[in-house]
This record gives sequence, C-alpha cells and structure tokens, in this order.
Amino acid sequence: MDFLHDKNLVTDKYLRACAVGVIRRGETRANAEEHLAELEELLSTYGVPTAEKIIANAEKTTAAFLVGSGKVEEVRERAEAMECEVIVVDDDLTPLQQRNWERVTKLAVIDRQEVILGIFADRARTKEAQLQVELARARYSLPRLQRAWTHLERQRGGRGFKGGSGEAQLETDRRLVRNRITQLRRDLEHVRQVRATQRKSREYHEVPTVSLVGYTNAGKSSLMRCLTGADVLVEDKLFATLDPTTRRIHLDAGREVLLTDTVGFIRKLPHGLVEAFKATLEEAQLADLLVHVIDSSHPQWHEHLEAADAVLEELEALDKPTVFALNKADLLQDRSTFARFREKHEACVFTSAVTGEGIEDLQRMLHKMLPQLRQRLSLRVPAGRGDVLSWLHREGQVLRTEYDGGDALLDVMLPRALAERAAQWAAPEAVSGTA
Repeated sequence: MDFLHDKNLVTDKYLRACAVGVIRRGETRANAEEHLAELEELLSTYGVPTAEKIIANAEKTTAAFLVGSGKVEEVRERAEAMECEVIVVDDDLTPLQQRNWERVTKLAVIDRQEVILGIFADRARTKEAQLQVELARARYSLPRLQRAWTHLERQRGGRGFKGGSGEAQLETDRRLVRNRITQLRRDLEHVRQVRATQRKSREYHEVPTVSLVGYTNAGKSSLMRCLTGADVLVEDKLFATLDPTTRRIHLDAGREVLLTDTVGFIRKLPHGLVEAFKATLEEAQLADLLVHVIDSSHPQWHEHLEAADAVLEELEALDKPTVFALNKADLLQDRSTFARFREKHEACVFTSAVTGEGIEDLQRMLHKMLPQLRQRLSLRVPAGRGDVLSWLHREGQVLRTEYDGGDALLDVMLPRALAERAAQWAAPEAVSGTA
C-alpha cells in the first residue's frame, strides 16, 4: 500500500514513447504543437525519450477515446512502426478512455497528468512533498485500479494494489486506497498546522513575507540564489523545485524580508496536484507580496503567464501586490516586445540570474512596495465579538492583546485592503501607521 516508493504508476520507465497532441475546440494547431513540445520536455525530464509525435483533432470529443477511433488506429500503426512501448496523450483521459486506448493499441497508455505525477514522485525529497505527491497519486489511481494490462502481466495500480481478478479483490483494493487517502489528508493537515505555528512566529517578529511564483523553469530558484546567497537546487529542468525554501534577505535601511521559493506552475496542471500541494502553496496565499518570475526569453511567455495566473486565481492569490521579474533577460533579443506589458505593470523589472542584471533594482522595488502593503492599527473590540477577534487573527498579525473590562485591546497589522474594514473598531486613543 505504498504509493510513495512505487515511483512510477507504470512499472518501469519506457524506452520509447509516442506522444499524441490534441487540438480541442477553439485551439489552433500551433497551440497544440507548442503543448506537444512541452510534453516532450516533460517526458525527457521523466527519463522517457519521444520516438514519435502525432497531432489529433478533438474538436468533437468522444466518450470512448477523446479523439476519433480512426485516429486511435493511426496512432497504433505509427507507434508500432516506431517500436514505441508507451503512448502518451497530452490531455486528461478518463479511466474508460485509457482502457479503450489500451484495448485497441495493445500498449500502455498514459496521459499528461500521469507524467507530471511521475516527475513529482521522482523529485519529492522532504516528507511534506512526499505526502503531497502520494495523496495526488492515490486520488489519481483510485478510479483506475481495475485497469489490467494482460499483455504486460500486471494490473493497474500502486504497489500493494496488484491483487488477483474478481470484484472482491478489486473492492478490497479500493477500500485500502480510500483508507490511505484519509490518512494522508490527516498527515497533511498536521503539516498545515505546523506551518501555521511557524508563520505565527514570523508574524510575532513582524517580518514581511515574499513568495516567488511563476511558470516552471522560469528561473525562480536561480533568482532566489542571487537574492539570498542560499545554496538552493538550480537545474534547467521542469519542476526542479518541489519543496518550498525560505531564506531571510536584507533590503535597504536594515529591513528584513522572508523570501520563499515555491513549486512551479504549468499548463494543464492537474487539479489534484494543486489540491495536494495546498500546504506548500499556502506560502503564496499568505505572503505579503508576490514576485512573479517570467522567462522573458521564451516565445510563449504570455501563455506561461496566463497558466500561472490561473493557478494563482484558484489559490485566491491573484489580486495580491505583485512585482514582475522578467527573468533570463540576457537571452532576450528584443525587449520592446514587453513595452505594453511594462506600461500595464509599473512594478516590473528585467532580471538575469546569470549576469546579475536587475537584482539590485528588484531589491529596491521590494523595499519600496513593502511599506505600502500593511497598516498597523490599535483596536478596541468587545470581548463578546468572537467573530471579529477570529477574523483579526486569521487575516492579520495580532502583535499585542490586553483586556480592559469587557473589551479586548489589540495592536494588529493588517493588509491595507482590510484596514478600512477594521477601522470601525479603532480605539479612541489609537495611533495607526504603516510597517
């Protein structure tokens, strides 16, 4: 029952893959080809070379295969001719669609989501990341336990779920997976509580927090190393960083900031992974300021921006104050392509972790923006208003609490957007300011 150490949902990594791109309604062939190229890079990161690439039209999707049965037969023939051992579809397949593909092609068939899950499993290092990946994979595996590849003499599922045929065994497997999912959720809830305790400690010392976010391989870890001197992992690979790394940096005038590097985003990021990694991504949710790192040299940087924004929106962090770091500027040929973007986003700077360009400008921008983010208020709240006290502890940083008769006297640091709402409880002698 150990998903963690069964590194691949597919027993072994395959020698040759046939990658299938999908053109959905409203998409162009160029978009599908770009996504397929990214899938090839994902497979390379996963350790699987791509021997053949095919584009399939799915403007009218089918319940049986997602694409037309004729295209499935074409893929089978080309995969066979290229001696491929696995077919990888650059879209999400339902369990039924995967079984149908395998029945027709007589090959193992996986989708983009399974490749990403496999990469995450390979790269998870800390206990927290391992728990998160295992939870995502357990959820993914649950509806797929009955898949059987008789030609490979194995049954679908994680290690410990390869039991014999029959509904009784299948139901036992499902119950074991559900129980494991429940336990993993409890373990991750404990992780969240530990993080909350650590965060409260930082709040007590009034240290602002900044999170690096952005598309995978945009250079977040490289920027972190430049800003902090931290010995963090830097690789030119997708999802090189899964575990959040937090380091203290010093800005001008002695101001300190806690900077956190977070997991990268990607197009079609499985929702299960977003859900599982909530404990990690809370750093972006609760940060005072985001630094959105963009690979400015990538021709599809705007699509990467949209994909990252979609995840931030799901985390309810899209509206946070943000500095945009147009990274890898040393590789950018024409900076005028960002003219309109920089007009729209004033807090924007070109950076290069290789040459050091823009690092000092980024630090100055952080120093400039941080005082504008939070406001300190002295409040008098009736002790019976537990709802208000709970809201203040949840949304702000309670620096001091005393009691005067039936009232609670608090010094609270709140995001500026919420300070006005809390002003109705301001103590008559209150002096508010910024921090």
